[in-house]
Amino acid sequence: MANIGSYFSIAAIFFFALFTTSPSLCLAVRKFLSSETDTQFIKTWCDATTYPDLCFVTFSSYAAEIQDSPKTLTTKSLFVALNSTRLASKNLTDISKTQGLKPRETEALQDCVEEIGDSIDELKRSIVEMDETAGKSFAFRMSDIQTWVSAALTDEDTCMDGFSETATDGDVKANMRTLIEKVAHLTSISLAFVNHYAGANK
Repeated sequence: MANIGSYFSIAAIFFFALFTTSPSLCLAVRKFLSSETDTQFIKTWCDATTYPDLCFVTFSSYAAEIQDSPKTLTTKSLFVALNSTRLASKNLTDISKTQGLKPRETEALQDCVEEIGDSIDELKRSIVEMDETAGKSFAFRMSDIQTWVSAALTDEDTCMDGFSETATDGDVKANMRTLIEKVAHLTSISLAFVNHYAGANK
């Protein structure tokens, strides 16, 4: 009976020959292993947020770009929150122009558009500050970002509060809350990443 060690040696030679003669296969395996590692990194960070499922679904598609970089993941989360907030602002503005709305609904929508506008500005400032390397210390910059993202989340929550009044039509309330809730959840995820990134680099 052949020695077991011989089988391992033969297998090692076989795989070595396979990878050296098939660079494309080798590259595919490396990409797969790298992707698995990057996805696990994102899952670990997402598990520490309030909305881990939404977080993982949202950011796993950026795994190749993010890899295992906390700063890249944190910055990407700010961009995703910003883009989602911009889209919500546009939808809210369009809805506010709809005919047949009650005065209370129109007022709530206008207030919400204003709150969301503030949220957009705060997220934009946060993104700019994330890329800043001169002047302020890291701790000072992250403190500013934490303040702005937290304020953006507060603005979004305030927007939702405007649709909690009984005078607001049930359908309008449900549609608006669904729209703003996703924005608020993404901003909450981003704030969790900002806090994690800031804490890990103290």
